[in-house]
Amino acid sequence: MSTIQSLSYTEPGKYETTRFEKIHNIIFQNSTEASRIVAQEIAQLIKSKQAKNKNCILGLATGSSPIKVYEELVRLHKEEGLSFKNVVTFNLDEYYPMKKENNQSYHYFMHQHLFNHIDIKPENINIPDGTIAIENLNQYCVDYEMKIKNAGGLDFQLLGIGRTGHVGFNEPGSHINSGTRIITLDHITRVDASSDFNGIDNVPKRAITMGVSTILRSKRIILMAWGQNKASIIKRTIQGEISPEVPATFLQNHKNVTFVLDQSAASELTRFETPWLVGECVWTKELKYKAIVWLCQKTNQSILKLTDRDYNNNGMSDLLAQEGSAYDLNINMFNVLQHTITGWPGGKPNTDDSHRPERANPAKKRVILFSPHPDDDVISMGGTFSKLIKQGHDVHVVYQTSGNIAVTDDEALKFAEVCNDFVGKIDLGINFQEIIEFINNKKENEVDSLEVRKLKGLIRRRESYAATRYIGLKDENIHFLDLPFYETGLVKKNPLGTEDVKIVKDIIAKIKPHQVFAAGDLADPHGTHEVCLNAIFAAMKELKPEPYMKDCWLWLYRGAWHEWDIHEIDMAVPLSPDEVLLKRHAILYHQSQKDRVMFQGNDSREFWVRAEDRNKNTAKLYDDLGLAEYQAIEAFKRFDY
Repeated sequence: MSTIQSLSYTEPGKYETTRFEKIHNIIFQNSTEASRIVAQEIAQLIKSKQAKNKNCILGLATGSSPIKVYEELVRLHKEEGLSFKNVVTFNLDEYYPMKKENNQSYHYFMHQHLFNHIDIKPENINIPDGTIAIENLNQYCVDYEMKIKNAGGLDFQLLGIGRTGHVGFNEPGSHINSGTRIITLDHITRVDASSDFNGIDNVPKRAITMGVSTILRSKRIILMAWGQNKASIIKRTIQGEISPEVPATFLQNHKNVTFVLDQSAASELTRFETPWLVGECVWTKELKYKAIVWLCQKTNQSILKLTDRDYNNNGMSDLLAQEGSAYDLNINMFNVLQHTITGWPGGKPNTDDSHRPERANPAKKRVILFSPHPDDDVISMGGTFSKLIKQGHDVHVVYQTSGNIAVTDDEALKFAEVCNDFVGKIDLGINFQEIIEFINNKKENEVDSLEVRKLKGLIRRRESYAATRYIGLKDENIHFLDLPFYETGLVKKNPLGTEDVKIVKDIIAKIKPHQVFAAGDLADPHGTHEVCLNAIFAAMKELKPEPYMKDCWLWLYRGAWHEWDIHEIDMAVPLSPDEVLLKRHAILYHQSQKDRVMFQGNDSREFWVRAEDRNKNTAKLYDDLGLAEYQAIEAFKRFDY
């Protein structure tokens, strides 16, 4: 059975570290495989302790990062007989105040994901108690520390990492000698947790956490991080100086720590972001383009102004030697970027398309624009959406989920009261008075009733009609899938199922598109984009043998969270000032998502502001590189499915 430790140095091409890195780390293609290997190391530790008739003392974490580890441990217990009877666990933290039965509590989380499914003794489970009276809290924390010490200390500590660099809830400013204590949560931490609590106003402001010194006394530590959102803090932690401002950097002092990362979380490490600064590179086309854009930005010059000296002084002498001269490199890169720019996202009819991102034929294409939520279409590609319609293509927008979870109770109550006043006793199949009473008497963490969810879904649906009509789309070309995985009434969704894939597959088969646009923005803070994209990938893979799919191209856009890097862009669609304004107004039709955005991630600005600034910034980057100057640009990457 493989473990993280056994993999550490057996495949140096995959797991090598560099002079920039101060913490051992291993990069996996995806979090599923990484989590399996972490779970296997934990399982081996448990078994080795069993063989010696000793307890295994585990420090456990919560959050999204360890969920798949716990799933694998449960599988090992049920299918391979792994026993947890000798396991004693200590959890890192808990919100304060927080009742154990609250479904946002870490007590609830741990039992839901692990403890309810294994044979661990209840008396061996230790989770900080969020109900301890404040006057007793200091002594409680001392006792928690002593209980860990009396158990023999932590054999293994599993960690995640927050965007502030916190481990446990040790926020910036935490001291290396800190022990278990109550702490005030950083605003960024509360923003990141807001999706779990249906808004930041409901996130507790304090928590009980193990201290940095408690964690560092663990015999073995594994920290896991997944996704682009963690890339920046991972770089600071692994490559930066030790500082209380990034408490995770204290792990540089530990002799047996490994960071387990997926490719997205590792993407900003120097060996991935700028590998030419580390050593010799295999200069693939993509890496060459990335390096030249980076060089322009570093030297503050346009592409055609780069010199041999610029390349030689910035770690690219081998690229220069391979290509012959800066002139050749510059001209080639300039042409590549120039050829991405088009005002005809569906292809320009009756033209030579050999240097255009899209085909000239067929002149009128059938197009599906998949939108995970009922506003991603206009937020992410509202200008391109409008161009496709105006240029005569048969455009269909397909909303994959209802988006009901993102409508506040206040917004739903407003609509329910208007409807109740208007319809009186007319039977429309919805009892608005019951909805009003439910919302007014809703308990903390209570799941919305089916009627409330229907109303919230209708609010999002009608906003979508208003926005797409404004852009110019016919009502009959608007489709709502309401994929089942989303309809839990909770922020936590079900896994992608066969029914979800079938629904997506059916709409593709019905329309038989030449173009599919889909959300490739996996920085979405609550994961819906990723599930929706996987549904499209699965559906298109199943449909690939169909003759019409040979003419179908898949274009990925990004939305409110993140943009494609310049070197990744295959199609750049310029927007005029009027088109920028049209896009803004279309976004503003989604009134339930204005002012009080429930799931805004790490950016407090409204979606229309974010989208506009992002599009203008992309245009400026093209301008800075020496290309034409535009008001704004929407960017797309072609994906071979």
